[in-house]
Amino acid sequence: MMRWKDLLSPVRAGRYAKPGRPAPDLRSEFEKDYHRIIGSASFRRLQDKTQVFPLDKSDFIRTRLTHSLEVSSFAKSLGQNIAQYILKNEKDSDFTLQTQSDICDILQCAGLIHDIGNPPFGHFGEEAIRDWFIKNLSRMSCGGVPVTELLTGQMLQDLYHFEGNAQALRLVSRLHFLVNEHGMNLTYGLLNTIIKYPVSSVQIDKESGNIKDKKMGYFYAEQSLYEDIVSKTKAVKVRHPLTYILEAADDIAYRTADIEDAFKKGCISYKELYQEIWDSQREKGEEAAIDLVGMLDHQYENGVKRRVKDPQLYAVQNWVVRLQSSLIFAATKGFTSHYDEIMDGSFRHDIFYGTDGGWAADVLGGIAYRYAFTSRPILKLEVAAGTILNFLLDRLVPAAVHYDTADMTDMMEKKMISLISENYVQTYHIYAKGKTEQEKLYLRLLLVTDFLSGMTDSYAKNLYQELNGIV
Repeated sequence: MMRWKDLLSPVRAGRYAKPGRPAPDLRSEFEKDYHRIIGSASFRRLQDKTQVFPLDKSDFIRTRLTHSLEVSSFAKSLGQNIAQYILKNEKDSDFTLQTQSDICDILQCAGLIHDIGNPPFGHFGEEAIRDWFIKNLSRMSCGGVPVTELLTGQMLQDLYHFEGNAQALRLVSRLHFLVNEHGMNLTYGLLNTIIKYPVSSVQIDKESGNIKDKKMGYFYAEQSLYEDIVSKTKAVKVRHPLTYILEAADDIAYRTADIEDAFKKGCISYKELYQEIWDSQREKGEEAAIDLVGMLDHQYENGVKRRVKDPQLYAVQNWVVRLQSSLIFAATKGFTSHYDEIMDGSFRHDIFYGTDGGWAADVLGGIAYRYAFTSRPILKLEVAAGTILNFLLDRLVPAAVHYDTADMTDMMEKKMISLISENYVQTYHIYAKGKTEQEKLYLRLLLVTDFLSGMTDSYAKNLYQELNGIV
C-alpha cells in the first residue's frame, strides 16, 4: 500500500542552495515548483502551440496554454474535493490538512506541465514524428552501418513510439537549462504525477487491459531518473495516485472544450449537436444519469429568456460549464470509490470507470472525433503540418546522425545543426560525455526531437518557409 508521505516526495535531483546558508523562503517545495514553471520559456511557448486546430488563425480557439490552465484549475478542484472526502470520512489515518494542501499544489503544477513536451500541431505532431522514424530511419547510416543496427531495441522503440508525455519529463528534467543540467529541478512528487504511463517503450502492452500500459512514460535517456523518482515515492511499476486525478482533469478539459471549439469553428451545428446527444441518451435509456439533453434545453431557454443575440452559442457555452461540474463530481466519486485499489496499485482503469461521467465523456469524445478531428478543415491543416514536419525531419535527422563524428563533412548538415537551440546542443554534450558511440547516436536523434518539440507552430512554419526561400 502506497503512503502519502512517500508519494508527496519533496526530493529533487539537484540542490541549488549553498550548504549552511538556508534561504529565508516560507514557500513549500511544491509552491516553489509552481513559480519555476510559470517563469519558464517552455511554459510561455504553449501560447503558440495547437490544442486541436493546427495553424488556426482564430483568437478564440484554445491553445496548449489555455488548455493547460484549464487542466490545472480542474486538477486542483478535484484534489480539493477528493481530499475533503478522505478527511471527512477518515479514509486514511496518514492523511492530514497539510497532505491536502500539498496535493492541491502538486496537481495545480502538474496541470500546467502535462502537455509541455508536446510538439507543434497538436497530437498530429506526435503521429507525424513517429511515422517519419518508422518509415525513414532504416535508410540512415553512421560510419557505413545502418542506424537501426547500431541502436538497441529500446532506443529504436523510443523513436517509433515518440510520446509527448515522455518528452514532458525530459524537458522539465533535462532541457530547461537554467542553472545546471537538472532542468527545472522539480520535486519528485510532481514529476511522478506527470508520468501517466510507468512503462518503457519496450513494455507497452495495449492489450493488457491496464491503462498504465497503453503508452510509454519515459525515454531510455531518462530511465535512471525515472527509477530514482519511483524509488523515492515508493510508486514502483504502478501509477502515482495523483496521476489518475490529473488524467481526469485533462479529460474533462479537452472533451468539453473540443465540443465548444468545434461549434464555434462551424464544424458542428447546434442541430447536429442536439441530435447526437439525443440519440446517445435515448440509446442509454434510464441509465443516463447525466441528462445531456435536458441540460442543453435548459441553457437554450435561459438564452431566449435573457434575449441574448445568439441563444445557441449561449446554450453551448453554458452547457459545457455545467457538464464540467458534473464530470468533476463523477471523477471525485470514481477516485474515492476505488481509493484502496488506487493506493495499492491494483486499479486498472481511469477514474470515470463505472461512474455516471464515463458514458458522458465517451459521448463527448465520439462527437468531437466525428465532427472536429476528421473534419475537412482539420485534415487540410494536418496535411500542411505534415509537410512542414517531414521537411524538417528530412534535413535534421541526417545532420544529427553525422554530428559529433568523423562523418560530419557536409556543409548543409553543419548549417542545419547550427539552427538547433544552443541549450539543447549543450545538454547533448553534457549527457553524451563518457557515453558509448551507440548512446551518443541515440542522444543525437533525441536532439532532433528535442528541437522539434520545443518549436511553436509559428516557429516551425516560419522555419520551413525560410529554408524553402518563401518570403
